Amino acid sequence: MRRRSFLTTAGAGGVAALTGCLGGGSDGETRTDGAGGTTAERTDTAGATTGTAGSETPELVVATYGAFVDAPSTSPGPWLKDRFESEFDATIRYETPDSEVNYYIERASRGVDIPADVYVGLDVNMLIRIDENLDSGLFAPVDGLSRRDDVKESLEFDPRGRAVPYDTGYICLVFDETFDGGGFTAPKTFDGLLEDQFAGDLLVQNPVSSATGKAFLLHTIKAKGEDGYLDYWTDLRENDVRVVEDWSTSYAAYSNGEAPMVVSYSTDQVYANESGEDLAKHQLRFLNDQGYANPEGMAMFEGTDRPEVARQFMDFVLRPEVQAEIAVRNVQYPATTTAELPESFAKYAQAPPEAVTFTYDALQANLSEWTSAWERQFVGN
Repeated sequence: MRRRSFLTTAGAGGVAALTGCLGGGSDGETRTDGAGGTTAERTDTAGATTGTAGSETPELVVATYGAFVDAPSTSPGPWLKDRFESEFDATIRYETPDSEVNYYIERASRGVDIPADVYVGLDVNMLIRIDENLDSGLFAPVDGLSRRDDVKESLEFDPRGRAVPYDTGYICLVFDETFDGGGFTAPKTFDGLLEDQFAGDLLVQNPVSSATGKAFLLHTIKAKGEDGYLDYWTDLRENDVRVVEDWSTSYAAYSNGEAPMVVSYSTDQVYANESGEDLAKHQLRFLNDQGYANPEGMAMFEGTDRPEVARQFMDFVLRPEVQAEIAVRNVQYPATTTAELPESFAKYAQAPPEAVTFTYDALQANLSEWTSAWERQFVGN
């Protein structure tokens, strides 16, 4: 039924390289499988919901991760679908393959049909993976968006203009000031984490398998340089830092009082407030007055026969009120300068004094070696 296929061949790494990608997708730590749609629809092998056959209304197939759609009352996907369909002469069908973007990389490398028009949830690590495994890109450069200039320049992560940021998280420390009888305060700097008084107090995620862990590793490289970050991690290990596999495991340990500090997101208090939790247990610290930015983007698949509908959808996502709704539901910051955030979000979410990140070019050239060197030194010893 679907319309086109990629006549690309695998790059030097080929499909075999994908088997080494941990977690299947970008991270695998907070995303769950699922699909939007009604009970009258059926699910295909990619986790998609398929609408009624024979409909003349244009159908836009939006590929994304499961958590974007699987909780209708809180996930952005169902709300976006209802709102978009109420305004435009088109329907949305979500597709949520278990392996996320790897599913499409593999299909493209084999010249198999790509049954989607837009991808939502793309990050710079995914983009690098695509470019390393495919001779031809999976996504097309996007032009003609009326709200494209509303996106914060600091969040742009694709030099070829394929990925359009739509939200971002800022990585920081979350700490519990009630720990051990009260009065606990996280250090203000990376060097402060090495002090004896914080021995065993920090939970971080494995940068090889976790997006938050990778962001924290990259922030240490920003702070200590390529020549100094491994020595810094040696010092962290000597101060009994605890490295766990993923964010959910580390945050559960933190919530259970196993340690007073965890690497997490600067929107932590938004969720804590909505859940009625004690905000004293959800204090934030931006080390060196910085937070590492992890933007998510959307992109249009090459060869889609719905390019105009795809652009309508992407422009729609960048609307101020839509940006605000996505931010609230995803508990992330909007990507644009025009979002109309509700007072509660603005009160409890915190942006860092300075956002830091690495460019696509720097990550493409160095990320694999940086993480491999960390793994050899930190895990191998």
